[in-house]
Amino acid sequence: MDTDLLRTFLEVNKTRHFGKAATNLYLTQSAVSFRIRQLEIKLGTPVFTRKRGDLRLTSAGERFVPYAENILQTWGRARQDVALTDSYQQQLTVGATSLIWELESSSDWLEQVQIVQPEWALRTESLSRQQISNALLEKLVDVVLTSEPPKLADLQQQRVTNFELILVSSEPDQDMESIAELPLVYLDWGTRFGVEHSRIPSLQRTPVLHSHGCQPALTFLLKRGGVGFLPSTVAKPWIESGQLYRVEDSPSMANELFMVWLSGNDKHDDIEELVSLMTA
Repeated sequence: MDTDLLRTFLEVNKTRHFGKAATNLYLTQSAVSFRIRQLEIKLGTPVFTRKRGDLRLTSAGERFVPYAENILQTWGRARQDVALTDSYQQQLTVGATSLIWELESSSDWLEQVQIVQPEWALRTESLSRQQISNALLEKLVDVVLTSEPPKLADLQQQRVTNFELILVSSEPDQDMESIAELPLVYLDWGTRFGVEHSRIPSLQRTPVLHSHGCQPALTFLLKRGGVGFLPSTVAKPWIESGQLYRVEDSPSMANELFMVWLSGNDKHDDIEELVSLMTA
C-alpha cells in the first residue's frame, strides 16, 4: 500500500474537500482525485460519496480510517527505528492524550527518561482516550502515560507522579454557592473525574465549553469568564497574577499519572529496566 495514498485519503477526510486537501498537501486537485481513485481501485470499493457540495465517507471509508491511521503510524515508527544512528540504541514510542501531554509532569517524565537512558531516542504520539488500549495491544506505542490505566490483564503499570485539579473562577470572592451563576467550563479528564464532578451540586448544568485540552479551557476562562477545574500547575501562575481565583471552600481532586505498557511488547525487558532505573 502506497503511504501517499493513505495520507491523501486522511487529508481529504479531514477537510471534506478535494481542493483544500490539495492545498494542504501541496498537490493539484487532479492529483488528489487520482490518488483517491487509485486507493479505491486497490480496496475494490469507493471510500467517498461525491455529491455536489457534499463529500462524505462511505461505510467502507469509515471502517478504513483507523487502519489508514495505524498503518501510517507504524510506518513512521519503522522508518525511525531502522534509521537509528550509532548514538541511539533504542527508540521508545510514548502515547498520551493531548490533555496529559499538557501536564508538566509528562515533560518532566520524558526528561527523566533521557537522563537515565541517554542512548534512547524518544517518539511521542497523541491519542484519544478510546485509542489507548488498542495502541498498546497493537504495539503502535511502547508506553502510555495516563491517569486512568486500562483494565486489561496483559498490561502492566507504574505510578509516575501525583497531580491535583482545583476549581478556579474568573471572578474573585466566589464560593460553592455563588459559582452556580457562572458559565461552566468542563475539562474532560475521563470517567472517574466525571463521577466526582457529578457529585458537586453547584456544577450540575450544561457546560458552555466541554474541552479535551487545558489550553482551550484556560483561554476561555481568561477571556470569557466562568468556573471550572484546572490542573494546579496550570492555574497557579494565573492565580498569582490575579487573573484567576480559587473558589473558596472548593474540593480539590487528587489524581495519579501512570506509565502503562504491554507485557508482550518486544521492548518489555528494556521498559522493565527503565522502570527500575527511574524508581531506584
